[in-house]
Amino acid sequence: MAPKIHSSEDARRLARKRLPWMVFDYIDGAAGAETGAARNRAAFDNLELRPRILRDVSDRSLSVPLWDKPTKAPFGISPMGMCNLSGPGADMMLARLAARENVPLGVSTVASTAMEPLIEAAEGNAWFQLYFSGDGVGTFKLVERAEAAGYDTIVLTVDVAEVGRRPRELRHGFTMPFKIGPKQFIDFALHPRWSLTSLYAGKPQMANFLMAGYDFDRTESRAKADWDTLRRLRDMWPGKLVVKGVLDAEDSVALKTAGVDAIQVSSHGSRQLDSAPPPILELAKIRDAVGPDYPLFYDTGLRSGEDIVKAYAQGANFTFLGRILQFAIAAGGEDGLQELWSVLKNETSITLAQIGKRSLIEDDAANR
Repeated sequence: MAPKIHSSEDARRLARKRLPWMVFDYIDGAAGAETGAARNRAAFDNLELRPRILRDVSDRSLSVPLWDKPTKAPFGISPMGMCNLSGPGADMMLARLAARENVPLGVSTVASTAMEPLIEAAEGNAWFQLYFSGDGVGTFKLVERAEAAGYDTIVLTVDVAEVGRRPRELRHGFTMPFKIGPKQFIDFALHPRWSLTSLYAGKPQMANFLMAGYDFDRTESRAKADWDTLRRLRDMWPGKLVVKGVLDAEDSVALKTAGVDAIQVSSHGSRQLDSAPPPILELAKIRDAVGPDYPLFYDTGLRSGEDIVKAYAQGANFTFLGRILQFAIAAGGEDGLQELWSVLKNETSITLAQIGKRSLIEDDAANR
C-alpha cells in the first residue's frame, strides 16, 4: 500500500526518496543560494489570518469565477517543463485533473507532451505558456499552432531573459534535451523503480519541437523580448493574453495599458533571480496599482490551503500550483496527485471556516 499523503511536505519527502537525485533537484531547486525561496517561504509564514467566531460557515464553496466561468477549485496548474520526469504520463494526469476540476492546465513551451493531446485531454481547460527565444520566429510559429489547436489563452512568460543559474541542477549535469552519461547512469541505477518505469515509457523529450521544423535550445537567450514583442503578440493573438513573471507595480500598470488581459505575479518559483522580492508581498502592491477589478493571478511558493487563502487575501483572483503536484505524482502516481489535490482543497475549506468565510470571494461584511 502506498504511503498516505497528508500534506505537500509529505509528497516532497516521498518524491525525494523515489526520484533520481538529478530529477529531484531539477524540480525542487531554485536560483543561486536559494535564499529567495527561503525568503518567500518566510514571507508566507509571517502573514497572519485572523480567526473569526460565531459565523455560519457550514455551507462553504471553493468555486471562483475565472474568465466568468466557475471553477471547482481556487487553484490551477502552473506550466512546468518536462513533467514526465516526475513519472511517466504525468502531463496527461495533470490534464485529466484539469478537466475534472474545470481549472486551467498550463502547457509549457517545453512540455514533455505535445500541446494538441493535452488540450484534448483537459477538455479545453488548457492555456499555452509561451517563451520568447532567439529572434522570435519559432515563438510566433508556436502561437499560430496554439490557435489552431483550440487554445484561447496564451501565457507569455517574461522573467527569463536569461535562464537562471540553479547550482543543484548544474551539479548533476542536467540538460534538455535529456542526456545520460556515467554520472546519470549511476544515479538511475540507485533508483531502479523510477528508472525501469521511465525506460519502459521512453526518454522524456520536448514534445512541442519533435515535428516543429526547428530545435529549441533551453539555454538560448530570450533577452531580445521587449514591449514591441508584446505589442506584436497582442496584435496577432485574438484570445486572452496573460503575462507571467511580474513583480513590479509600474510594469503592471504598463501591461494593463498595453491591453494585457491579466497579470500573473510570480518569481518563477524562485528559479530565476535569487534576490527577487517575495512575490506574495509584491502582490498587494500590484493590486493597489492596477485597481480592484483587474485580473491578478499568483504562483510561487504555495504549499498549503492556508497559503492559498493568504494569496487571495493579498489580492489574487486565482492561484496556480507547481512543483508540489510533480512531487505528488512521483510519490504515488495519479492516485498521489488526486490525494494531494484533495488535501489542498480540504485545507483551504477548513481555513475559510476558521476565519469565518464561506468563500474566497465574499466580502467580509457578508457574514457579520
